[in-house]
Amino acid sequence: MPITRLKVKLLAKTSAPQAVVSMGARLCYSDTGIEGLMEAGESPRLIRQLMDMGHLSPIEHASFTFGIEGVSRALLSQITRHRIASFSVQSQRYVSPSKNKEEFNYILPPAIEQLGEEAVLEYKRQMSAMQKWYTEWISRLGGPGEQSNEDARFVLPNACETKMILTMNARELLHFFSLRCCNRAQWEIRALAWEMLKICISEAPDLFKDAGPSCIYGACAEGKMTCGASAEVRRRHEQLT
Repeated sequence: MPITRLKVKLLAKTSAPQAVVSMGARLCYSDTGIEGLMEAGESPRLIRQLMDMGHLSPIEHASFTFGIEGVSRALLSQITRHRIASFSVQSQRYVSPSKNKEEFNYILPPAIEQLGEEAVLEYKRQMSAMQKWYTEWISRLGGPGEQSNEDARFVLPNACETKMILTMNARELLHFFSLRCCNRAQWEIRALAWEMLKICISEAPDLFKDAGPSCIYGACAEGKMTCGASAEVRRRHEQLT
């Protein structure tokens, strides 16, 4: 089925991420040697101290790698603005988006879905039309393959699905969650951010229990642009923690 949905999976993470962060904190504030650091293990108290002090460089020692699919090329243009991250993205040049299928996979925006069945059918017809354009250009440019794909893809929409592997360290994840879990963020990247946050809280609760938009622990940072739904956001966050 061409319509596809978001899927996020944790592929890898720093072994014992909270212990590694605790080692960094101890090294900064004590005369403990490396062997002593390894024996001490993780400390929620030290992690909390780092957070409260804003001393976040030790948190960078922990990283998380996610497999992400069922997202649009529109999302890709947003998430790659987070430059302290590593990305591997499925190529539209080397991989035809409709290979072995009648049509390419695409994302259906909820706002269009909420307009009703007729709107969804119209959206599907538009995707089918673009698929036809793409197929025609592939044929005119010499048939399936890298050289045809690289130019035929210009008629594909932002709705077209992409897949990626994303790695961020914990400090950048905190920044990412503060921006993208906010209701002011675009709906698709916000959905992705909340799924990633759910995974991170499960894997490293002391690092991420306060992660999210500013309104979960204080005043909304958006000022006059606030969504006015901070209580709802806090309830959603509480369900994760």
